[in-house]
Amino acid sequence: MIEFEKFTLKNGLKVIVHNDPSTTLVAFNILYNVGARDENPEKTGFAHLFEHLMFEGSVNIPSYDKPLQLAGGENNAFTTNDITNYYITLPKENIETAFWLESDRMSGLDFSEQKLEIQKNVVIEEFNQRYLNQPYGDSSLLLKPLSYKVHPYQWATIGKEISHIKNAGLDDVKDFFNHHYAPNNAILSIAGNVTTKEIKQLSEKWFGPIEKQEIALRNIPQEPEQNEARTQTIERNVPFDAIYKAFHMSSKMEKEYYVADLISDVLSNGKSSRLYQNLVKNKKLFSDINAYITGDIDAGLFIVTGKLMNNVKMDDADKAINEELNQISTSIIDDYEIEKVKNKFESVHQFGQLSALNKAMELAYHELLGNADSINQEVEKYRSVTKEDLKQVASKMFSTKNSSTLYYLSKI
Repeated sequence: MIEFEKFTLKNGLKVIVHNDPSTTLVAFNILYNVGARDENPEKTGFAHLFEHLMFEGSVNIPSYDKPLQLAGGENNAFTTNDITNYYITLPKENIETAFWLESDRMSGLDFSEQKLEIQKNVVIEEFNQRYLNQPYGDSSLLLKPLSYKVHPYQWATIGKEISHIKNAGLDDVKDFFNHHYAPNNAILSIAGNVTTKEIKQLSEKWFGPIEKQEIALRNIPQEPEQNEARTQTIERNVPFDAIYKAFHMSSKMEKEYYVADLISDVLSNGKSSRLYQNLVKNKKLFSDINAYITGDIDAGLFIVTGKLMNNVKMDDADKAINEELNQISTSIIDDYEIEKVKNKFESVHQFGQLSALNKAMELAYHELLGNADSINQEVEKYRSVTKEDLKQVASKMFSTKNSSTLYYLSKI
């Protein structure tokens, strides 16, 4: 049970405080309610670009990292389809440094052509290294638009294509910042040996003077139900053939999300899982195979991906995966198998709650979903899933007409 208190400043900034006396460090996490899904389809990659730009310093603080390092702190950030998250860990006695740095860049980020060009080049290099020049790196760039036709989940957080970042102008960037990076579009969560009283005083001092902004209206088109199987075949200079299969699944807000997550664990969580035992160890069709969910707030994807062994035909590999998915869709799994994956989830979840930073991140995310207290119901939501739920959701999700398959062939 994670206990916390929360309050909201007049400018709309939500603040969550979790007292954790077991650590001398404080985790300071600020979540902005903006991700890749909030981008213009003709100007993608902006949320991720800001993940970089926010470390370029503010008008008052030219170097973000230097004062934090002097205070004994560390920081990082990540961008997803749904959120952009920045976090700091530092000694409790230096917590005001985190308030100073984060409030200053929220209110006075230093925009300049020079700094924009530097970070654009960094992102373009990342695009090349991670997605275009790495074996199988472009698989997500291909699978997403194959699966989604109208929803903005059809592009990766890095963006649809390099040209969108190359052509990003200073006015474009300023407009995106002004409509998303504001106190009334953010959640601050702090975990450590702190009191709500001291956090409230610091929040009022550093964030209170920042004015709320007009946040861009979120008007995301709903993806229509898929009614036919989609396939795409490509050839690349990679050592082995690979296959990527995606199936539409429920949103994070529905019970079916937790069912799908457990299905992915039954299929591929560890060497005792079904896909490994049957398709890697026994039939030797794949050298590696995985099943996972994308974990999105809106309706996401259930993905199965595997690298084929030499001399294995793609049709045989595809058929073998479909047989495994059909098996879990048509028969009730035994008690031991479902209990094993539930226990594994619970142990990972409980272990994660030993970390102040994990707790700060999760509290902010659950508050975004509607209520921070839902973090305390996570285990029960997984525990309540039945064997019948697994079969029912699997049979619906793994329908052939709900599938998008990328056949990734080796030219070598």
